[in-house]
Amino acid sequence: MRRLSFFLLFVLLVVTSVKAQEQQRPGQQPAPETGEKFKIGMAGYSFVKLNDLDKSLATMQRVDVHYLCIKDFHLPFKSTDAEIAAFHAKLKEKGVTGYAVGPIYMKTEADIDNAFEYAKRVGVKLIVGVPNYELLPYVDKKVKEYGFNYAIHLHGPDIKLYPDAEDVWNNVKDLDPRIGMCLDIGHDTRNGKDPVADLKKYHTRVFDVHIKDVTGNTKLGYSLEIGRGVIDFPAFVKMLRKVGYTGVCSLEHEKDMADPFMGIAESIGYFRGVIEATKKK
Repeated sequence: MRRLSFFLLFVLLVVTSVKAQEQQRPGQQPAPETGEKFKIGMAGYSFVKLNDLDKSLATMQRVDVHYLCIKDFHLPFKSTDAEIAAFHAKLKEKGVTGYAVGPIYMKTEADIDNAFEYAKRVGVKLIVGVPNYELLPYVDKKVKEYGFNYAIHLHGPDIKLYPDAEDVWNNVKDLDPRIGMCLDIGHDTRNGKDPVADLKKYHTRVFDVHIKDVTGNTKLGYSLEIGRGVIDFPAFVKMLRKVGYTGVCSLEHEKDMADPFMGIAESIGYFRGVIEATKKK
């Protein structure tokens, strides 16, 4: 009788185990930006000191980010068509899309010609650029020729070119409407501006956004993980929704760049937490 009891108990345990294995474990929830008009991406410059596409893509996979602004150290300007195809194939394999190229500095008309042709060959329709002021009429001509959007990357107080969103706006407002800005909210803040107010004011010309946090609203402020600085991210996310921004918010991580994973993970996690916390329930 005792042997029969042990046998029945064994059979019951086996059946229970099989049933448990047949049941699917619940999966993770969709990323908080799912359903938003904007996307989350990575600015390629974040990986400049890694200088390794495989490591860059592995980092993006680990933080579940799928959009990359392509820098030339990942895909050189003189890449062949075969090299460009192989680059895109590698991105696709990792679930990543290259959505733009840049920032690209342009000091001559030849630089502009090369940048537009490079973007065409890469297969993107957004250039993040930094042209000398006197070249803006030529940029206007090329935008009309190629039909691309051109986002001028602002740089805060570090260089004289395009210190903030207001400066970009004043220089492009009378040009082709496809010439606008990459609103780098960290640099805008370091030049004493409010990126939330500037997004609201200039949103019709904001084609790309670089997200980061900074320690202060002067040149002395420096970049660090999102959530540890002075930028009001809940207000910024709410403004993204209010103005209907449909582009990418790309993290440009500029701290511990030789080993950026932890800072990138913290920043993306914080930004997603803000997205989730500010949703209307």
